[in-house]
Amino acid sequence: MIHAADVREWREHDVIDPRGRKIGTLEAVYVDTATDEPAMVTVRTGLPTRQRLVFVPLDEAVLGPGYVRVPHAKGTVRKAPSIGTDDVLPAEREETIFRYYDMTYRPGVHGERQLARR
Repeated sequence: MIHAADVREWREHDVIDPRGRKIGTLEAVYVDTATDEPAMVTVRTGLPTRQRLVFVPLDEAVLGPGYVRVPHAKGTVRKAPSIGTDDVLPAEREETIFRYYDMTYRPGVHGERQLARR
């Protein structure tokens, strides 16, 4: 299991796909609000003048020296839902991210968000 403190230490490190291809740079960690465990990260990708943050689940992620390897191909991640580098994830877009990765979306009993940035 990856702990929140562990993942925060990897900010600014490379995020790579299963074949070792660099996807981008780890920007932020999002935890599941029900468990407070890391659930997703945002990855800074794109050209220096047109960067965006794409969401990637941490299920089966592997930490290595200077990188985080995610189980999703570079092309899949690059097409994932994204936000601008200065934007905040709107609550109504959370479910889109989970659906993109074929994951179950479980908001709180009273409609609380499932993800929180740490």
